[in-house]
Amino acid sequence: MGIWYLVILIAAFLIGIPVAISMGGSAAILMMLERGLGAFRPEVIAQKSVYGLNNFLLLSIPLFLYAGKIMNTGNITSRIFDFAKSTVGWLRGGLGHVNIIASVIFAGMTGTATSDAAGLGAIEIKAMREAGYEDDFTFAVTGVSSTIGPIIPPSIPLVIYGLMTGCSIGALLIAGIVPGILMAIAMMIYVEIYAVRHHFPKGERFRISVVWRTFRRAFLSLLTPVIIIGGILSGVFTPTEAAAIAAVYATVLTVFVYKEVDFKTLKAVLWETLRDSGTIMMICFCASLYGYMITRSKIAEHLAAAIAQVSTNPYVITLLLVAFLLVVGCFMENLASITILAPVFLPVLVNSGIDPLAFGIIMIITLMVGLLTPPFGMVLFVLCKVGDIPLERMVKAVLPFLPPLLIVILLLSFFPQIITFLPNLLMG
Repeated sequence: MGIWYLVILIAAFLIGIPVAISMGGSAAILMMLERGLGAFRPEVIAQKSVYGLNNFLLLSIPLFLYAGKIMNTGNITSRIFDFAKSTVGWLRGGLGHVNIIASVIFAGMTGTATSDAAGLGAIEIKAMREAGYEDDFTFAVTGVSSTIGPIIPPSIPLVIYGLMTGCSIGALLIAGIVPGILMAIAMMIYVEIYAVRHHFPKGERFRISVVWRTFRRAFLSLLTPVIIIGGILSGVFTPTEAAAIAAVYATVLTVFVYKEVDFKTLKAVLWETLRDSGTIMMICFCASLYGYMITRSKIAEHLAAAIAQVSTNPYVITLLLVAFLLVVGCFMENLASITILAPVFLPVLVNSGIDPLAFGIIMIITLMVGLLTPPFGMVLFVLCKVGDIPLERMVKAVLPFLPPLLIVILLLSFFPQIITFLPNLLMG
């Protein structure tokens, strides 16, 4: 019976049924088949589904979403871009490096790749086009750098992973800092090599006075990730409380200090947040029921036993799971992948001696590659809309820029201490 949970779910995806309904519907259908119509108890569906939403940590999702959206709506993105340009714009292929650094900074505010691509990406694309950069390079760097967003805290995918596996969300958020910076370094090295090979010019000369001026202009915006990360690290507040403080701070900054968002726009941002939060909560709602039925069917135990027959080496198992996730990421939205696969993988990780916290970061980065590959690469669609270019050209431009991400995934797979070092040091 267990295999039918996956068969029905995949069939539902293929015919275009939404993720949440696919999970909840397949679980409900198989529950009826398993118990028979006479013994079927509908209240179990309600109980198991609602249980998945009965978690204080879920409050952080709409709050982080709102903070990111309100930051994106204000003129904060241009302030961040100008500051990044003043610090690394002098390098060869300067705006490519600026693109990456700006994404690192913006990652500490939004927690999603699509927010980066839609908000900051529009400014980056405009600036690089005006500077004469070829479109293929411009869109490739913008797309690849946006994947840093869900790794550096705050991160909605990491919150979902923590809820699905029981890992400390605070530790997961802190664990994303070093890998996120490592991703940025790998991308900048690749951009430098690309710029040298294609004879890109260097940017404007580095000037401390310009750095200071742009820093002052962006200072209050730059405080957002400091407040979020610093508060969690110091133990002053929990991840959920950090989300609430970030939301309040973002509102005060954009509405009352910079005065770049009026109340009509604020209302639209709140409505967008409500809509997107509802989508995520619906996935969590149905994933709870689906997870319950997956546990009952012992699919996770069967998977663990099957993998154990292939190898007991944790590195080999990690690479097998990464290869599987690279394929899954091409065909499934990343939050759905996390809610479905994280509980299934957990017994495999425990039995193989793989740290679930370290694998969580590896899993999210691997799934981010899926955002840059068809047919369901959301970042590709966002950038096609922002830049008004065909999808085929976007795909051809991005694919050669994926090696830095794949190298980082391999490095973290063989040296998970890179991930666990900081949370072990700071959180004991």
